[in-house]
Amino acid sequence: MRAMTEPIPLLDIGAHQAPLEHEIRAAFDRVLASHAYILGPDVAAFEKEMAEYVGAAHAISCANGSDALVLALKALEIGPGDEVITTTFSFFATAGSVARVGATPVFADIDPESYNLDPDSVAARITDRTKAIIPVHLYGQMTPMEPIMALAKAHGLRVIEDAAQAVGSMEAGRAAGTIGDIGTLSFFPSKNLGCLGDGGMLLTNDAELADRLRSLRVHGTGKKRYHYDHIGLNSRLDTLQAAVLRVKLPHLESWSDGRRRNAARYHELLGGVSGITTPKTLPGMKHIYNQYTIRVRDRDGLEARFKSEKIGSAIYYPLPLHIQNCFAAQGGKRGDCPEAERAANEVISIPIYGELRADQLERVASIIRDHAAAS
Repeated sequence: MRAMTEPIPLLDIGAHQAPLEHEIRAAFDRVLASHAYILGPDVAAFEKEMAEYVGAAHAISCANGSDALVLALKALEIGPGDEVITTTFSFFATAGSVARVGATPVFADIDPESYNLDPDSVAARITDRTKAIIPVHLYGQMTPMEPIMALAKAHGLRVIEDAAQAVGSMEAGRAAGTIGDIGTLSFFPSKNLGCLGDGGMLLTNDAELADRLRSLRVHGTGKKRYHYDHIGLNSRLDTLQAAVLRVKLPHLESWSDGRRRNAARYHELLGGVSGITTPKTLPGMKHIYNQYTIRVRDRDGLEARFKSEKIGSAIYYPLPLHIQNCFAAQGGKRGDCPEAERAANEVISIPIYGELRADQLERVASIIRDHAAAS
């Protein structure tokens, strides 16, 4: 009876971290004893380990994923008068970072199967003021990068990969964040690789950009103390968070495997159900399922049913960025990005974490099937 009535959270961080509690506490004790709380040895060690994991030449940590985007834009000298094309179907920080450096975000539509940036929509929005493209690797699957990079090359544009939801995902053996000029990561606690607060990272294969990013994250500091080469930020990953992430990183592949197993089971239970569209993995992609997002007829009705059954769910994202109030001055209107607008009315993300028990997963799927049959 318990299994049919207990709450099922969208993400169970407690269950996820419990097996590592001893190691995490030991890491805390190590940092506490060192008194090196800012840019301590664990920060440099984590950067090295992450660079090796994704196959990037340089990994530069920072305070959070939003700052990572701002730092990337500043490193590429993008600012007032410049336009940056990105997806309208993403978390606010993607476009917000563009506005924060004084540039203008230009919103493109999505591919309806992957929810990622549509290259044709990007191409239609390139102008003489366009300086960069920011593809977002949404829900744990990469945007196909070949057409994006081809557009960038043809028009002399820079590419920043927003891989906040995709650490460890790959396309044809190349990791998210390592293909464009700069990639950005987030270690927010709900991510597949999450710390115990905020944390972020930048990836690049360009040594000059890496040096600039290291300066920018510490106010723009030059080689001499209190001498500044750039107008930067105070955006450093705490040593305590780096120590936690070092404990977790070796487990990331097995955690992603658990999510993929649960995704495969959902595919079995929900595939072919009328009114339900399960996620599609594109050819050549290694999906990490940061979210398992389905399309549902009467999505709002299903969300209400989940709430009544105490099952966690979330809508990523209910209102595309081009019609958000904060970007109203740009004149975006309904109909500009029809695929994103349709997705915003249909998508819902359900529990997918590796610690989800089989009976819990089957209960979630059963409720979805019942809802679909009644809709």
